[in-house]
Amino acid sequence: MLFVAMAMSAVAQKKGFEYKIYGQVRADLFYNSRANEESVDGLFYNYPKDYNYDAVGEDLNAQPQGNMYMLYTRLGLDVKGPKLGDATTSAKIEFDFRGSGTTLSVVRLRHAYLNLNWGASSVLVGQTWNPLYGDVAPQILNLNMGAPFQPFGRAQQVRYRYNAAGVQLTAAALWQSQYLSNGPDGKSNKYIKNSLVPEFYFGVDHKTSNFLIGAGVDVLSLVPRTQATVDGKVYKVSERITSVSGEVHMKYTSPLWFVAAKSVLGSNLTQVSMLGGYGVKSTDAVTGEQKYSPNRNSSSWVNVVYGKKWKAGVFAGYMKNLGTDDAVTKMYGTGTNVDQLVSGSLELTYNLPHWKIGVEYNHTKAWYGSLDNSNGKIVNTHDVANNRFVASVLYMF
Repeated sequence: MLFVAMAMSAVAQKKGFEYKIYGQVRADLFYNSRANEESVDGLFYNYPKDYNYDAVGEDLNAQPQGNMYMLYTRLGLDVKGPKLGDATTSAKIEFDFRGSGTTLSVVRLRHAYLNLNWGASSVLVGQTWNPLYGDVAPQILNLNMGAPFQPFGRAQQVRYRYNAAGVQLTAAALWQSQYLSNGPDGKSNKYIKNSLVPEFYFGVDHKTSNFLIGAGVDVLSLVPRTQATVDGKVYKVSERITSVSGEVHMKYTSPLWFVAAKSVLGSNLTQVSMLGGYGVKSTDAVTGEQKYSPNRNSSSWVNVVYGKKWKAGVFAGYMKNLGTDDAVTKMYGTGTNVDQLVSGSLELTYNLPHWKIGVEYNHTKAWYGSLDNSNGKIVNTHDVANNRFVASVLYMF
């Protein structure tokens, strides 16, 4: 492959650098009992779609689906370079074949960053996990990694970290590219691009050899629109929606046990694959300029895995729509007609050096309803359920 050839050529030519090529070949087979809100043609699974009845009362979404893909096969390169002053230098480039949007089986950049490390402190510049994903995520076969209960997404960022006496402080400024906020024109990076204000994250973690506990705060400020049309006339408008989210997390690891949990009180976190958004609380009658109120969601999950060669795991997640602080006329976002979600998974994997083979069963139930304009909550609900089966084989090198 061209990437490997270039890497090996660099190894031969660059003194003072160390290179490590790594990756995986991954096959995923899945089956769903009905149609779902999803991406990557069903590989990235969220929750079941609502009932959609045809002319004679048949549910069009009561359609089982399944397929097999190799899209999350990936290849990466870790680089260690010569020192820059007192800082150790390193970099990472990693890609898979997931593609973008509805274009699949195309090379996609996952991680691309440089890192300067002074020992106690470090600075990272590039694309990697959003800090809301962080160092605590469930060990499951489903490629959503617990979303929409777990924040999931990568972002361009400048991140500073300080480590001392088992305490890690994180501060990051983030921008959007592949994982986008939702708004009046669907998912787009123009909301943060027009904002001129990056997303900010501040977090603190306490780490021991087996245990991690921490918390973080995320601030996101977007510009939903720059113009509005009223009675055929176009007006320039000045709009902004700013939201604050918080999260707490913990993880315990030992040779046989993995126990992790996270809870997020989120406001408009659609850029990390979560449910939410914001509502219109007022509209200027002349210019059409709108003011907004963020939608709040509470999401929590817990994951317990036991074993070494044979690993058995259980995952449980819950999300509740908490509505808005103000009366709203309509909502922009993802899953804004969902009141709550409940999900549970059972998993069994067989693990050898460089190999993982596993199966997972997941049951997810969503409660759909109508918008209560007085508080942005969802009322008059009914539930819809999906059963999902996943089988995966990974060869890691």
